[in-house]
Amino acid sequence: MDDSQIIDLYHRRDEQAIAESERKYGGVCRRIAQNILSIKEDAEECVNDTWYAAWKKMPPDQPQYLGAFLGRITRNLSISRWRAAHARKRYRGMEILLSELDDCIPAYDDVEKAVSRGELAKLISGWLDSLTKEDCAVFVRRYWYGDAVNALAAEMKCTPGQMAQRMLRLRKKLKAYLEQEGVFI
Repeated sequence: MDDSQIIDLYHRRDEQAIAESERKYGGVCRRIAQNILSIKEDAEECVNDTWYAAWKKMPPDQPQYLGAFLGRITRNLSISRWRAAHARKRYRGMEILLSELDDCIPAYDDVEKAVSRGELAKLISGWLDSLTKEDCAVFVRRYWYGDAVNALAAEMKCTPGQMAQRMLRLRKKLKAYLEQEGVFI
């Protein structure tokens, strides 16, 4: 079933929409949640919450790309769960990802002063468009999907150290690009 048919099911309030979303995008959403949370049960709860949130948002929302729409919901729910449990030191995956980006993305309070979130997103999208397909893919897989450096290195047929260096270079490029555009850490 294609995305427009699934979205139509949501708009008609047909419960089959959830089953079709699970069939088509359940694996991707689970991977996002698992990479952020590291705890399988919590990740599964976030995926289930994703279907509920999608049910509440459609209508009125009419997403252009259902996979990205559901992935964003999953990611936001997972990050919220991570933040809620962070004080209890339950999750390591997200902590590592956020610490890697500390040097190139401004802190939340500084973002509001320097540039609106929407503008920052546009700048980052523009920067991603300027990368090679492979660099863009590894950056997105690392910092959006939360894939491990070891897994990326194995797929790209390099050592984890080489992949870590590549990610460091990409973060430095992002920082330089943002500074060039007037966004400073």
